[in-house]
Amino acid sequence: MSNLPEVSYMQGFGNEHETEALPGALPVGQFSPQKCPYNLYAEQFSSTAFTAPRANNRRTWMYRIRPSIAMGDYVPVDKGMIRTGPITEAPCPPNVMRWDALPIPEEPTDFVEGLITVAANGDARTLAGIGIHVYTANTGMGNKFFNNADGEMLFVPQQGELLAYTELGILHVKPGEIMVIPRGIKFKIELPNGPVRGYICENYGGDFHLPERGPVGANGYANDRDFQYPVAWFEDVDGQFSLTTKFAGELFQAEMDHSPLDVVAWTGNSSPYKYDLSRFNVMNTVSFDHPDPSIFTVLTSQTNTPGVANCDFVIFPPRWMVAENTFRPPWYHRNIMSEFMGLIEGVYDAKEKGFVPGGMSLHNCMTPHGPEADVFEKASNVDLAPQRYENTLAFMFESCYPIAPTKFALETSARQKDYLQCWGNLKKYFDGNP
Repeated sequence: MSNLPEVSYMQGFGNEHETEALPGALPVGQFSPQKCPYNLYAEQFSSTAFTAPRANNRRTWMYRIRPSIAMGDYVPVDKGMIRTGPITEAPCPPNVMRWDALPIPEEPTDFVEGLITVAANGDARTLAGIGIHVYTANTGMGNKFFNNADGEMLFVPQQGELLAYTELGILHVKPGEIMVIPRGIKFKIELPNGPVRGYICENYGGDFHLPERGPVGANGYANDRDFQYPVAWFEDVDGQFSLTTKFAGELFQAEMDHSPLDVVAWTGNSSPYKYDLSRFNVMNTVSFDHPDPSIFTVLTSQTNTPGVANCDFVIFPPRWMVAENTFRPPWYHRNIMSEFMGLIEGVYDAKEKGFVPGGMSLHNCMTPHGPEADVFEKASNVDLAPQRYENTLAFMFESCYPIAPTKFALETSARQKDYLQCWGNLKKYFDGNP
């Protein structure tokens, strides 16, 4: 791809990485010497509290041409279709809900302009809950940059490739991969190969981390070594630039006379990263019954209650299904967790009609749901044999807090008002015989 810069990565989830774009730019033996190499400024970036336990503490030292405070004053700007938890503009109904894919804009629209909030829960000001957004864009951001003080951002591309220029380096991300940008990191999104669409989970709570494996042991699920971090890359460019910051649910913009991508070297463990979902090592039953979807968790953000997630990021990738004497799609269920699903490609096995790539569904706390009626009929009567689920990739943002749709999500023409009808022809089979 001639329009892509050369991009390289470091491996390992949450590792203490160190990288420099110029030789000797990283100080040796201390983080903040009286004078830094190349006359750079030292700046610490902390995405957890200073006194967080060592295993959970995330911070990065940056060595940059100008410190971040070298900028103009913020002024409020229109937040467009962006909303932040708690959602109070419309009541949160317990109905099952599903949406078609939102269209790519026809007018020139960059990443920030194309952000639309679909739902949210919790409260960003109390560091609890998530915001769920769809992004659509057809043009790059140029000299405009963005950062989010309300939460870290988990990107799930569905259509088109993203080139994320961040303070700490460049990430190239395509459908089938995810990207996480920590709370507060400045970045811009460019489009190397045309229009894009995808999903974002804005995590107001504790940082995403890898779930425990429990009895699975040392290997499986998402492995640390498969996460990729950017190497240092910088530009020393003066000119007219702007920085838009999301703070306490509002957008503010400041002018800058230089590019904020001026970090020449960095060391630490709080950095943007990406992950190829095809590297997820799926665990599944080899005897009977359909396990809980928690076996498909890639990343988790936990509450203070052990085992209760502020947000789990769960995927349903290509895999073998071999369960014996078992109804193989997800069973009918009601549960304490609220589930927001999206489809990256293919067909989801429990919803063979109507759930389209780029689409979404919401099944809230204690709202009943499960496979559509036609799927139940087929799965109940099919001859069971080892089956390979191919050409499919669905995901779920699952949260212990009810997920409230925005006014836009409730009223948009993309909402499938007849979604409930996919269960409309569920039949009564009971005859009193065992």
